[in-house]
This record gives sequence, structure tokens and C-alpha cells, in this order.
Amino acid sequence: MKISAQRADAFARKPDSKMLAVLVYGPDLGLVRERATSLVQFGLGGKDDPFRLSELIGTSLKDDPARLRDEASAMPFGGGRRVVRVRDGRDDCAEACTRLLDKGDMDALVVVEAGDLPKRSALRRLFEGAGNAAAVPCYADDGEALDGVIRTSLEADKIRVSPAARAMLLERLGADRMLSRAELTKLASYVGPGATVEEADVEAVVGDANEASIDDVCFAAFGGDQAALDTALARAYADGLMPVVMVRAAMRHVERLMIVVSQIDNRGSAEQAVGSLRPPVFFKRLAAFSSQARRWKRDALSRAFARLMEAELRCKTTGLPAESICNRALMEIAQAAGRAARRN
Repeated sequence: MKISAQRADAFARKPDSKMLAVLVYGPDLGLVRERATSLVQFGLGGKDDPFRLSELIGTSLKDDPARLRDEASAMPFGGGRRVVRVRDGRDDCAEACTRLLDKGDMDALVVVEAGDLPKRSALRRLFEGAGNAAAVPCYADDGEALDGVIRTSLEADKIRVSPAARAMLLERLGADRMLSRAELTKLASYVGPGATVEEADVEAVVGDANEASIDDVCFAAFGGDQAALDTALARAYADGLMPVVMVRAAMRHVERLMIVVSQIDNRGSAEQAVGSLRPPVFFKRLAAFSSQARRWKRDALSRAFARLMEAELRCKTTGLPAESICNRALMEIAQAAGRAARRN
């Protein structure tokens, strides 16, 4: 089943009861993660139940396509609906999804996250054509959709936005839903409950400096420059960025690298693959990003993504210092990048 972009948010909050699996895909990776999380929470009934939730990496299903069906069929301890979240979905896990949908007689919800998939994608065509599955597209927010994100992110604190400040926010936000919400959360904290956001507030909080700080962290980590990473992390913390925001930004960086590496593996050129990314890579970062895409292999990127997933979870649940968790994960990635560079 195809879900229109207009219906996507409502569907993610409450999917049709007959859905066994949902594919959430598109160029806005923050929005992909947000809608996938909403679907997972729906499947769990709003409860945090580790016995009912299983998380997999899509690449692990290529060599073991029966695993997805087995995970979805498992009986949770204590009962309830089984929920399986698959990160980094791509065409090579289409067979696993086909086996799952063909069985179709289980009390489960499988949520598959993927990047931007073309119309010819086997995974996308499978979900669009199945009666017990759905494909949810995630495109960058603009216009009315972005205005709605701004409104819903600030209304809980009864924060108003002046027309001029709203216009500035519409210009600066929208490329990635998760980053947009993170920026709006910082803005709400800056002005305080019940305040009115003015242009000066947007200029002070939602500027290009934070984006540059995040990019410095990601490019240093995946470029293998540990000294630059240490400096970038210190600057990012000084700018007020939270560790979990940087971990999530690094996950998006991995996902964009995976898109390019997949095209290179299919005999495409690195330059064309990088040029097709949306939002585009900042022109001053093109050479560095292309170099990383040629250096990193898919399996290594999958391991980096899994390490970042673990770091995000630990930041939220362990009570340990989030900065230490974030720093260690990113330093390990930088070390892996350095080893890959020496091998090349």
C-alpha cells in the first residue's frame, strides 16, 4: 500500500490494523527516524517493553533472510504484540521482507527504516504492492508542513512566534525533521515558556554555527582525524549541543555514506552518487565526503551505525555521563577510519 505524503504523519501515529510491516523511507533521514519511532511506540502501546521489541540492522538479513520472520514470530515474555525495528533497510533485505509478508499470520508489527529509495527499488515495490504492508515516504518539510512542526514544537510551552521570526525559521529549518525539532527545542529553552520569539532570538540560537559544529564532528570522526574530532567535540559542547544530538547527526552521516557507497558498489561514480544526495553536501565538504565514501565499506558502516545506536540507547538509559558515551563512540569510529586509510 502506498501512503501519500499528506497522510504520512497520521498513518505513523495510527497505522491500519491489518498492517504487518511498514517501510519508512526518504531523503529526510530525521523524519524517517521520527515516523519509525512513532510506529514502534504505537506497536508497543506507548510502553517501553524490551521483551516485545527487537532491533536489527538490515544488512544482517542478507545472509539470513529467515531471521526477520523468526524475530516477528517470537512470543514475547509476558505476552503482547511483537515489534521489530529494522535499521538501514535496503534492497538486499527484500527477500527477508517477502518471507515475512508471505507468512502473514502473526501478531507483530515490523518497521523498516530506509534512505531515499527509487521507484524501481525492490523493497519499495514490495511494500507498495502488498496488502498487509505499507510504504511511507519522508520528504523534507516545507511550507505548511514546516509551519506545523514549528507550531507543535513550541505550543506546549505557550511560546508565540512573531511573523518576522517565523519567516526566518522557515528559511533556516526543514532539511531534516529531527534537526529542526532539536533547533526548536533549543529555541524554546532560550526564550522560556510564554515568551514571544523575535528575529534576534532566532539569529542567536538557530544559526549556521551549530550546523558547522555538528559537521565538524561528523567529518572529523569519519575522516579518521582524532585530534580534529577532539577539538570539534569541545567546540560543540561549548555551543550548547547535546551529546545525543551529535550521535544522531553521526547516524545520519552514516546513512548518507551508505547511500553513496551502495551506488559505488553498483558501479556508479562517487561524484555522481554524492551529487544526487538531498539535501546536498555543502560544497566545501564535497571532497572530504567523496573521500570518505571511497574509503568506507558497507560492512564497516553497518558496524559504525550499530555502535552509534548503542551509544544513543546508553545516553538515554544508563545514567552514565552522556558526553563520555558520545565521545567514546565517535573516537572508536575515528580510529576505524584511520585504520581504513592506512590499509588504502
